[in-house]
Amino acid sequence: MSKVARKPVVVPENIKFSINLNEVQVEGPLGKLSFIKNDKITITEKDGELSVNTKDESFKPLSGTTRALLYNMIHGVSKGWIKKLKLVGVGYRAKTQGKSLELVVGYSHPVNYPIPDDLKIETPSQTEIVISGADRQKVGQAAAEIRSIRSPEPYKGKGIRYEDEHIVKKEAKKK
Repeated sequence: MSKVARKPVVVPENIKFSINLNEVQVEGPLGKLSFIKNDKITITEKDGELSVNTKDESFKPLSGTTRALLYNMIHGVSKGWIKKLKLVGVGYRAKTQGKSLELVVGYSHPVNYPIPDDLKIETPSQTEIVISGADRQKVGQAAAEIRSIRSPEPYKGKGIRYEDEHIVKKEAKKK
């Protein structure tokens, strides 16, 4: 069995968990998430803990993936996921306007990013962007899409970067 799948997933008291055929649904204070598990994977609940098992040897890696998805869903609907981005550059700024994020990042025009319905994007300051939501995949995807609008460049380090990201700067060409 996968080493990841051996560890049980603790389900908090305020989370509702159900399995209908192969559809796993988790509902909590921050939303409702679901996914379709494989037929060969079994999920059992005992004393507020979920265990992921498989009988077939070829599905051991998938049991670890299923356990990780379960943990991400339970954590998302109970506490939520957060990604923080930082704008580095002279004149770079961001602000939210209704259901879109307006970025001024060195182009001749401001770039508008539409905010998905199930995500919350805030700008505490002009150079910070905070993306939060229940679904870890959607939060990470939105952060990656916003970062790709102006990726950090290697010479001056200007661009949109993750808060904990370190950019290794290249040395400029010498004469």
